[in-house]
Amino acid sequence: MRTRQKTIVIVAFSGVQLLDVSGPLDVFAEANAQAGYDAYQLLIAAPRSGPIRSSSGARLLPDMVMEGGVNYPIDTLLIAGCPNAPQMPASETVTAWLRRQAPLARRFGSVCSGAFFLAAAGLLSERRVTTHWAVATELARRYPDVTVDEDAIHVSDGPVRTAAGVTAGLDLALALVEEDLGADIAKRIASQLVMFFKRPGGQMQFSRKGAAVPAGRAALQELQRWVAANPALPHTVASLAARMDISPRHFSRLFQAEVGITPATWVEEARIHAARHLLEHGHEAPKQVAGHCGFSDANTFRRAFTRHVGVSPAEYRKRYVGLTR
Repeated sequence: MRTRQKTIVIVAFSGVQLLDVSGPLDVFAEANAQAGYDAYQLLIAAPRSGPIRSSSGARLLPDMVMEGGVNYPIDTLLIAGCPNAPQMPASETVTAWLRRQAPLARRFGSVCSGAFFLAAAGLLSERRVTTHWAVATELARRYPDVTVDEDAIHVSDGPVRTAAGVTAGLDLALALVEEDLGADIAKRIASQLVMFFKRPGGQMQFSRKGAAVPAGRAALQELQRWVAANPALPHTVASLAARMDISPRHFSRLFQAEVGITPATWVEEARIHAARHLLEHGHEAPKQVAGHCGFSDANTFRRAFTRHVGVSPAEYRKRYVGLTR
């Protein structure tokens, strides 16, 4: 069934990640092709006139500038991210424009680090959002009234739609098309663009975060390095406390106060990090990896790995071993 044409505006700033703009635009353009009519009008907006230089050096020409105002209703307003977005101060011109235009749109949101611009404008307050895993902690720290889901590929909360890093903008755009034109057209788009209709797992499966940096006083840091180097040992509060020659109760309190998490949580994270390394670089079965990393059995390992990474150990190896080769 033919629907009224919807105007999609993507805001791009200097240094924008090109795929944050072109990815969603290609999904919406393919939606027009699959629908057989122009279901979407696609526009790029910028703070000022002239070419927008992207992070790759390619340049975009905006269709509209913030200073010129908007003469037609915007259905969907998306803010594209850029590698230095967390360090870019949002100008009053940009924040004022976003505060004025976003509430007038049927839905608005961001791709990748574009969430920082919306948060600076106060448009994400009391909302659940996502952004790229590498800057999610900073977004949550800077804007404590925003709930940041650092694992989600994309999130919908009321009129707000946010996507994780870069290619997740395609996932978000496909979800928006499904909202507007139905699952059948969205599936045809996914097939044509050779992408998942519903991507399995969250974005933490792509995270390249290393092991946690040892924290706390020198004796605690030495203990953490020892645990990371020996993940297979049966680390318990009692055994770790004995290694520091203090009582288990005092050790637990000291560890949580200085490191910020419980000893059990830290040990599990260290074991998961070790397991990821073995899955990426080795050839042993997950059951063997579980034993090398201190998990009591393969099922316990699989549950813990899936909780932290978002996919099973077997699936992780199948998809991501190529990242390091």
